[in-house]
Amino acid sequence: MTVIDANGLILGRLASIVAKRLLAGEVIDIVNAENSIISGNRFTLIADYKHSVERGRPEYGPYFPKRPERILKRTIRGMLPYKKENGRKAMSNLKVYCGIPIEFKDEKIETLDAARVERLKSAKYVKLGEISKTLGAKV
Repeated sequence: MTVIDANGLILGRLASIVAKRLLAGEVIDIVNAENSIISGNRFTLIADYKHSVERGRPEYGPYFPKRPERILKRTIRGMLPYKKENGRKAMSNLKVYCGIPIEFKDEKIETLDAARVERLKSAKYVKLGEISKTLGAKV
């Protein structure tokens, strides 16, 4: 089992690396999902996420999550063949948490250097927790 700290990691790069490792059969837990970063203009990102949440109707969908751990899990799901058996098995090996749960306090937590925020050329980014708060999640 691998525990990854998402603090200061770019969401898309984190998701693609984790998706590859899940398809290889690894069991992964991600902590601090609310501190992952999405690059881009703050107002544009918030408007795009609001559009995704408000799209459709409550009784028919499509349903888009508001909580940061669920947004991260949905992003990873988009990079997996989740309708096929190997994609469903890979998704069952993934767990995402806000903060650090008690059972991972003594575990060795790794970070992914390929997804660090220092890779961004501009300083325009938003934390996933801020986007979730604007969508109405109680973080």
